[in-house]
Amino acid sequence: MLNLSQNGCSVWIAASTTSVLTPTTVALGKFDGVHLGHQKVIQPILHSAISKAEESQRWQNGEIPADFSPSLVTPQTQSQERTYSTVVTFHPHPQEFFTGKPRTWLTPLDEKVQQLRSLGVEQLVLLPFDKELSALSPEEFVDKILVQTLKCQRISVGQDFCFGKQRQGTAKDLQLFAAKYNIPVTIVPLQIHADRPTLEAPISTSLIRQSLESGDIKSANLCLGRPYTLTGVVIQGQQLGRTIGFPTANLQIPSDKFLPRQGVYAVRVNILSDTPETTTPPILGVMNIGNRPTLNGAESSVEVHLFDWSGDLYGQTLAVQLIEFLRPEQKFPSLEALKTQIQQDCVIAQKVLRESC
Repeated sequence: MLNLSQNGCSVWIAASTTSVLTPTTVALGKFDGVHLGHQKVIQPILHSAISKAEESQRWQNGEIPADFSPSLVTPQTQSQERTYSTVVTFHPHPQEFFTGKPRTWLTPLDEKVQQLRSLGVEQLVLLPFDKELSALSPEEFVDKILVQTLKCQRISVGQDFCFGKQRQGTAKDLQLFAAKYNIPVTIVPLQIHADRPTLEAPISTSLIRQSLESGDIKSANLCLGRPYTLTGVVIQGQQLGRTIGFPTANLQIPSDKFLPRQGVYAVRVNILSDTPETTTPPILGVMNIGNRPTLNGAESSVEVHLFDWSGDLYGQTLAVQLIEFLRPEQKFPSLEALKTQIQQDCVIAQKVLRESC
């Protein structure tokens, strides 16, 4: 159980069902990435503090997005009370539980909390996904978890949401079961990005992972609604970049962070600070993810070269926004050939970054 705060805002993290702040309005799902589709699922619970009459009026006035209709279930008769806007997800990931293999995340816990905080979510509940939880039928899940434990007043899920033993329950089933307790359920349609209607599938975590694996950073960023970001602490490297005129910051990335395709990227970098008012403006640069084959590297690394920058970055935390994939990693016949290619990479990256501003 943690309470993470920044700038007066906080997200209460309940790692056990005994520490949940109730009553709640709940968005259910895995929410890895907190992408544009997830944000649509979360949005209805952020309006739940207002009365249902006011909600209906705001919807009719167009103040609430048209694709979220007001409650389709008879309003509860109890008086309005303060509720906690709550995202409910599972820990560990169900796939990790069943396979026993660790999973990497688009948004590890710290990043997920940061994104949820920015949306106005007050609480994150990490339901312990274990043998007992996985054995609950859909009806038992609604009764024991949503009603008894979370004291849920409103629910929002995506159209493809499944729950209960062997994922037997659908979003429509949830709506029917919750109606027995007079709990309204909003089912949010799958989202297609307006700027990329030709994408083969609706916005999803799987689609974003596939885009990142292929180096299609633009599609991934469009689906996320923000640049995909790698955050890590600068650690001591081999300092070989200095010998060819391109010093780099070697980043220690959390082991559970999903890494995109190996290669070279145009990036924007923020040097993070404990005091936000001293945070520096973004710095432009290039990043390489890979094994550095020209230098006979044996282990994968993440290295960033910053344009027009000098100074000691050791121990500092960098947030690296991926803007565009430039080329795959390759082995060059000599250090001189590598140096020439990096010079070309920098020229291309500066052009890309100027055009993306």
